[in-house]
Amino acid sequence: MLKWTAVGTVLQVIMVVAGHAIAAIAALFAPLGIVISLVVGLLWARGSADRAGRGAGGGAVVGGACALLGIALSLALGDVTAPVLAYGTLSSAVGGAIGGLVGARLGGRPGSAAAAG
Repeated sequence: MLKWTAVGTVLQVIMVVAGHAIAAIAALFAPLGIVISLVVGLLWARGSADRAGRGAGGGAVVGGACALLGIALSLALGDVTAPVLAYGTLSSAVGGAIGGLVGARLGGRPGSAAAAG
């Protein structure tokens, strides 16, 4: 989990720093942040999940954690308001859960039920 949380955090930080300088990117913080969380949730689950429920749960943790850190930076830079920390993290956790569910179904850990069918 730490690997994909770190990858997601780096991507979130890149997005936040770019958005701080470029308004067009800042306008896309929500969808881009959720997509980042979805992708890292999916990638985590492909390598670690042995079933769909674990994929969704782990994906939510990975996606939510990296978003929380990115949004906290954005808040510190003054680009978002405090409520975004809560609902942005929640939205990204949902995105990560969806990614984790899909990742587990596409091919979770070898020998798992998700990988078999």
